[in-house]
Amino acid sequence: MLTFIVRRLIAAVGLLLVVALITYCIFYELPQWAGMTVDNLASEFVGKSQNQDALNGVIDRFHFNQPFFVQYYDYVKAILVGDTYSDGTQLIHCNAPCFGYSFRNSEQVWPTLLDRFPVTFSLAIGAAVLWLIFGLAIGVISAVRKGSILDRSVMIVALLGVALPVYFVGPLIWMLDGFPAVSYSSFLSNPLSWAQALWIPWVALAFGYAAIYARMTRAGMLDALGEDFVRTARAKGLSNTRVILRHGLRAAIMPIVTMFGMDVGALLGGAVLVESVFSLPGIGYLAINSLGQSDLPMIMGVTLMAAFFVIIANLVVDVLYASLDPRVRMS
Repeated sequence: MLTFIVRRLIAAVGLLLVVALITYCIFYELPQWAGMTVDNLASEFVGKSQNQDALNGVIDRFHFNQPFFVQYYDYVKAILVGDTYSDGTQLIHCNAPCFGYSFRNSEQVWPTLLDRFPVTFSLAIGAAVLWLIFGLAIGVISAVRKGSILDRSVMIVALLGVALPVYFVGPLIWMLDGFPAVSYSSFLSNPLSWAQALWIPWVALAFGYAAIYARMTRAGMLDALGEDFVRTARAKGLSNTRVILRHGLRAAIMPIVTMFGMDVGALLGGAVLVESVFSLPGIGYLAINSLGQSDLPMIMGVTLMAAFFVIIANLVVDVLYASLDPRVRMS
């Protein structure tokens, strides 16, 4: 098991480097390939005092006049050990991990991401707990009562959940509850206020996911309940509850684990729609504002952070797979 985890960790580090390479190409190289001059690209990294000396300093600092791999090496090195930037009037030190410096807002990218992360984390974890509980429960009940009115009703609701977007469900729930204030407060300072402020975004975000999980759980349960090992368990006299939960659900949960890990990882990179609808100052909301301001360093930081959480989620899923099915460790 330890060897399996070490292999996956090495693969995760390699994948992070590849993601950093692709991100660098998109934001640094593609604009130049499309015809943007080096001075125009350098202007994105200079403050309000955009004189030629400041532009030349940025060009030298980022090695825009050097081969591509020299630029990429310097970019990765800055993330690991920090760097120094100039806004045209003064030198600014960026501590490691240095994901860049936002000259639009005069702030380092990494501390800004850390400041916004608790909002996104609270939103993602709360919604994930809701959709996992209700999605699995509804899927199991629907599979056990296959063909009943309850089964058909649940699947209709699940279809609505898949079809209706978050930016419709969120304001609808908000309106039905009388438009209460939705603002983030720290869990550590007041857990009750934290939950009261976020329950509407949780429900809005969890509704569509719960519908998808319910349909997947139902399909997996129906396949599992028809297998020989389930019929054997019933023939041995095991209770119906034990057969359903221990044998049926365990066999059906493998794809759910994969999807859950990837969904949570993606949300930790920024729940863009929900944060935008409710104006929650999370990473997704930061990404939207940064795009509007053409804040290139901040956009790159959000991209790398989102990729990091997806890769980590994939790593966790691999480890869970190995614990649930020993055959996976041999792959």
